[in-house]
Amino acid sequence: MTGREAPHGGKSTTMAARWVTGLFAPQVLVIVLPPVIGLLTDGWTGAGWGLVASALCGGVPAGVILAGVRSGRLDSHHLVDRTSRTKPLLVAVAAVLAALVLLAGLGAPRLLVATVTAMLAALAVTVPITLKWKISFHAAVSAGTVVVLTHVLPTVPTLVIGALITATVCWARIRLRHHTPAQVAAGALAGVGSAWPILAAFGV
Repeated sequence: MTGREAPHGGKSTTMAARWVTGLFAPQVLVIVLPPVIGLLTDGWTGAGWGLVASALCGGVPAGVILAGVRSGRLDSHHLVDRTSRTKPLLVAVAAVLAALVLLAGLGAPRLLVATVTAMLAALAVTVPITLKWKISFHAAVSAGTVVVLTHVLPTVPTLVIGALITATVCWARIRLRHHTPAQVAAGALAGVGSAWPILAAFGV
């Protein structure tokens, strides 16, 4: 995949794929998820902890990526070019690790700490892979988000709706020719395979 969008098919389909890609971008989900988890597990206090996690896990990497796009060092905030991913991803690892130490040390809600740990585990799996092969972070984060949400929302509806959304995200990445089917499938498996055992280990 070269990052060029598919030249065939209707413009409306391509626009829909762009919309899905933007709405469910990893940065968006990583920023939105922690306050939701915190709110549902520990009320407004938990939401406050979630905002701290959002600022570190999502805000810091997003700021680095935005600066890179504006300076021309990065192609877009979706990091379509695999070779440009290394520095932003290392920043993300450092930011998530800092968030985990802070939240765990100061007694944040257990599920929120588990969620941030799952984020770190997902990065530990996907970052080494993406250095050699363009695994889909959109798919990984979408799938991992669904797993986390099953712990605070009704399980079956969350899994069904979440699976449909994740499949749509995978379709969008393929439609825009940013990933192959194998790359989005691997991403989804990495997201589930990172989140599920971590949450189970935390007993949440």
